[in-house]
Amino acid sequence: MNSILVSLKKFITNKNVVTVIGVIAILALLYWGYNSTIDAQLKPVSVPVATQTIQPRTLITDDLVTYIEVPLTSISDNVIKNSTFVVGKYTDVNTVVPQGSMFYTDVLVDKEELPDSAFSAVKDGERPYSLSVDVASTYGNSIFPGNIIDVYMKAVNEDGLIMVGRLLAKVDVLAVKDSSGNNVFEDSSANRTPDSLLFGVPEDVFILLKKTEYLTSKGVELFPVPYGGTVPIEGDLTVDREELVDFIESNTVTFSEDPGSIIPGEDNTPGDE
Repeated sequence: MNSILVSLKKFITNKNVVTVIGVIAILALLYWGYNSTIDAQLKPVSVPVATQTIQPRTLITDDLVTYIEVPLTSISDNVIKNSTFVVGKYTDVNTVVPQGSMFYTDVLVDKEELPDSAFSAVKDGERPYSLSVDVASTYGNSIFPGNIIDVYMKAVNEDGLIMVGRLLAKVDVLAVKDSSGNNVFEDSSANRTPDSLLFGVPEDVFILLKKTEYLTSKGVELFPVPYGGTVPIEGDLTVDREELVDFIESNTVTFSEDPGSIIPGEDNTPGDE
């Protein structure tokens, strides 16, 4: 019995044996740790996904969210893992969430955080102006944000002749809006009708354009023409910008710094009641 214990003691205290046992133990721990890590990464977890394609500026409701199970390895840090942080949010501007897609923190915002990218694109020193249009005047809804247009004006002069001329040249279209203020081309699934074109102009031009809105009795009409395109409206006279500006100024009066404080000039003629 003593000889067995002595032999066992020698075996255990042998440096080579201790080294081999240590290596085996380390390899076993590494193998266990590796497999535990792999199992944890491959373990399916539930994440919210879109039940249908969601367009920009859309309120996320319960019916737009469902859950699927995916491996943990397929989930990045910016994936939202709980629908509590999805429902009630809005998809950001120019962001489309495809059907079956996960929701990401950088594509969902609160309603008050929704910017209007068109207004943010107005240059410093300019003011946004909305030009009233319809399907016909936008060439069958074929004027898009980013297009360059000219703005023409039609009016009837004191001789009853129709004047047509270019009032503004090379205007960048920032947005095409419908009557509710929605971007016409933002939602590919909606059939929106153009109601206005948004672009930026200097302050003096903004006031000039606002004045034209008070001259409907003079037959004044502004309409877009693709830059360099053919003018669709013919008149008795083709006039230049200076003549158009003179016509606008002679028929309107601005009586304060407020651009809205504009009235037709003929209404201010002494003796008119």
